Amino acid sequence: MKIFGKLRILGILLILMGFGYSTTQAQYLEEFENKVTEFTLDNGLHFIIIERHQAPVASFYTAVNVGGVDEPVGNTGIAHIFEHMAFKGNDYIGTTDWEKESKVIEQMDEAYQAWLAEKYSVNPDSVKLEELWSTFQDLQENSKQYVVNNEFSKIIEKNGGTGLNASTSSDRTNYFYSLPSNRAELWFNLEAGRFKKPIFREFYVEKEVVREERRMRTESNPVGRLVEEFIAVAYTAHPYGRPVVGWNSDITATTIEDAHDFYEKYYVPSNMTMAIAGDVDPDRMKELAETYFGDLEAGEPAPKVTTIEPPQRGERRFTIEGKSQPILLMGYHGVSQSHEDFEALNLMGNMISTGRTSRLYKKLVEEEKMALQVGAFNGFPGSRFSSLFLTLAVPNRGIDVDSLEQAVYTEIEAVKEGDLTQEELDRARTNIRANLIRGLNNNTGLALSFANAHMDQGNWREVFRRLDRIEQVTLEDIQRVAKKYLVKDQRTVGATVKADS
Repeated sequence: MKIFGKLRILGILLILMGFGYSTTQAQYLEEFENKVTEFTLDNGLHFIIIERHQAPVASFYTAVNVGGVDEPVGNTGIAHIFEHMAFKGNDYIGTTDWEKESKVIEQMDEAYQAWLAEKYSVNPDSVKLEELWSTFQDLQENSKQYVVNNEFSKIIEKNGGTGLNASTSSDRTNYFYSLPSNRAELWFNLEAGRFKKPIFREFYVEKEVVREERRMRTESNPVGRLVEEFIAVAYTAHPYGRPVVGWNSDITATTIEDAHDFYEKYYVPSNMTMAIAGDVDPDRMKELAETYFGDLEAGEPAPKVTTIEPPQRGERRFTIEGKSQPILLMGYHGVSQSHEDFEALNLMGNMISTGRTSRLYKKLVEEEKMALQVGAFNGFPGSRFSSLFLTLAVPNRGIDVDSLEQAVYTEIEAVKEGDLTQEELDRARTNIRANLIRGLNNNTGLALSFANAHMDQGNWREVFRRLDRIEQVTLEDIQRVAKKYLVKDQRTVGATVKADS
C-alpha cells in the first residue's frame, strides 16, 4: 500500500476515532520525507518535487510571493493584470511574427502613455485626446493580425494537459496545471518561456477583461461592494486595505511599462517556488530545472512590505445604501499566520460558525431564525501580515441589521466568558484536519500546499506541523484570544441597508 492509500485511511481514523494525532503526524511526516526532494538553483529559484507514482500524471505549480499587498500606489490590480499576461504565450508561441508584433506593441504603449499624459494634464484638450486615442486604437487593431489566439492553452490541451488556471490574492499569485508525466519537459519549456521573458500581447484587451471582472465581482455584487468598502475602512495604512482587482482608475492608468517594471521587481527567482507532484523522477526534474531556468538572472531581492497598520483608536462604522438584501459584516484586527495566536483564532471561527451544529448557526439560523446565513472566519484578506477575524451575517426577513449585530455580540461574549465545550473544540480540530487531508489527496493539492508552506513559512513541513499547533490549542486559549482580539476598539462594522424610499 502506497502513501496516499495510507493517507485516506488515516483521515478516516482521525475523523471517526479521534486518534492521538501527535504520534501519527510524526509518522506521516517521516513518510513524506522519503517522497520529497528539494533543491535551489544558484539564482535562488526553489523546487519541491513530490513523488507519487500511482498514475502517469503530474501536477505543476508555480507560486510567486507577490499579490495585491505588494502593488505600487496608483497601480492596484497590476498583479492580476500581469497574471493574465502569463497565458498569452511568448516570443514564439501565440504570434505569427514576433519581430513585427513587438514593434507594434511598443508603439501602442507609447501612444497609450501619450493619451494618459493628456488625460491627466491640468487642462486636457478634448480634440487632442480624441486624436491620441484614435492612434492608440489603430495600433491595437494592427497588433491583432499577429496574434494566434489561445495557442499556449491549446498546446497544453493537445498534450493531455488539464486544469490550466491561475489565481491572484492579496498575498500571492499562483499558476498551475497537470500533464502526463512524460510531458514534464513541455512544462519546463512553457514555464520558462512565459516567465524568463514575458510578452505583453493583448495587454490593453486583457485590462478590459479585468475591468469586467471588477464590474461583476464588486460593482454588481452586493457582498463584493461591502467587502471592498470594509477593508478600505478597516485598514488605515496597510495595503491590505486595497482591492486585489484594483481601483477602476488604476486599471485605466496602468501601462505595459508599469507591468514590465512590476515583473522586473517581483518575478525574480528568489521570490518564486515551483512544486511538482506526481509520477516524476527527481533527478530528471533537477536536470530540466537547470537546463530551462539555470540561466535566469537572480536580480535584486523583491521589495518587502514595511508598512505596519497603526493601532485602531476606536470602533469604525459605515453603511452602504442600496436595493439589495441587507448584509452585516464585522471584523476585528488580529494577527498574521506566523503569530502564535493565529491557530486559536482559526479554531474559534470554526467552532462558532462551521456546520449546522455550530453555535452561531444553531442559535441565529435555526432557533431564533434571525439570520438566513452566518459565518465567522480568520485570516482575511490575507495572512502574510496582520489580518482580520470576520463575521458575515444576512438577516432574515423582518429582522433589522442592528438586532442581528447585537445577537452576534451575545454569542461572542459567551465565548469570552468561557462558554465553550471540549466537544466543540474537538469537532473544530477534526474539521480542520479533514480539510487538510482532503487537500493532500491529489497531486495539485500537494503541490499547492507544499509550495505555499515553503513560501510563507520557509518549509513544506509546516503543512504537518500546523496540525501539532492545532492540537496544542486549549479552551483556555480560545477564551484568551477572544478577550484579547474581539474587542470594540479593534472592531469595524459595515452594513448594506436598503435606501430610504
